Amino acid sequence: MNEKFLNKLDNLTDRFHELEVLLGQPEIINNQNEFKQYSVEYYNLQPIIHNSDKLKSLETDIAAAKNMLEDTDLSMRELAQEELKSCQLAHNKVLKELHILLLPKDPDDSCNVFLEIRAGTGGDEAGIFVGDLFRMYVKYVEKQNWELEIVNSNPSEQGGYKEIIARISGKNVYASIKFESGAHRVQRVPETESQGRIHTSACTVAVLKEVQQVDQIEISSDDLKIDTFRASGAGGQHVNKTDSAIRITHLPSGIVVECQDDRSQHKNRSKAMALLQSKLLTQEQERQKSKEAETRKKLVGSGDRADRIRTYNFPQGRVTDHRINLTIYKLSEVMEGMLEYIIDPLMREHHLDQLSTMGLE
Repeated sequence: MNEKFLNKLDNLTDRFHELEVLLGQPEIINNQNEFKQYSVEYYNLQPIIHNSDKLKSLETDIAAAKNMLEDTDLSMRELAQEELKSCQLAHNKVLKELHILLLPKDPDDSCNVFLEIRAGTGGDEAGIFVGDLFRMYVKYVEKQNWELEIVNSNPSEQGGYKEIIARISGKNVYASIKFESGAHRVQRVPETESQGRIHTSACTVAVLKEVQQVDQIEISSDDLKIDTFRASGAGGQHVNKTDSAIRITHLPSGIVVECQDDRSQHKNRSKAMALLQSKLLTQEQERQKSKEAETRKKLVGSGDRADRIRTYNFPQGRVTDHRINLTIYKLSEVMEGMLEYIIDPLMREHHLDQLSTMGLE
């Protein structure tokens, strides 16, 4: 273990004990916001401190076993060898868990999501499989105590859906199902197949994190160029003889707005700023829509049979995730919502990739 890692553990342990003291103080208990903030931090640190204590205990056991290797009694040395091997295996496991717990958290992991499932190649059978996948996700959502609401659906003629979109909300939804995006391939004998031939079809799944609705744009005064000029008019006593008209240029976007309806410069400026806010808001909403469309396109691929992340083979009762070469013969359980058989290995592989990138594998 490197010094940086050990220092990190020591600092977190100190903070954990500090929080224990804070959460027992009356002024903190009576302050609902502070108490909640400290409680969440304390709760998040618990598994780290638990594993850190376990690691120290195992290091003590390893040191004791190494001392026993020097014993003159052969049976004691053999016992020590077994104990050392067992403790080292446990030590490596706990150390890896600690590294994973200390990995930087993805800020998107706590987001709710929109789950979109669409039929790809395979005709009616693809639509039927969309319905099967949707039921699989519904069962998984129920097991996680999340909430699901259908946003839009387009039923297919032979059962299932041409497409179905649902919003899933709950604790760490995106963290759990963000790896589901891509083409899902099914191999089975359709009910309409009279000769028992296996058909292959596909559908696409997209998991899109829910972004907060943009309803206001922050505008920095440094980004504005404001000009005043004399409002135009037909003449007469109401001709504006002062520079009450306002022109505002938003320098980052190049958007220009003007207002000269009122004889009050202050009112014209207020109206121009409201118009600019509206234009920038529309621009940002369009940018988000474009980004979501591009993200969706990248997530689902082409929807072709060959472009797949996972295969569900019903005749063999097999599920294969091609990204990590995982094959399990628990298809019926997976279709009943036991997606942890696939999701957990995917998350472990993702964490190992992160550790490798950080040089902590």
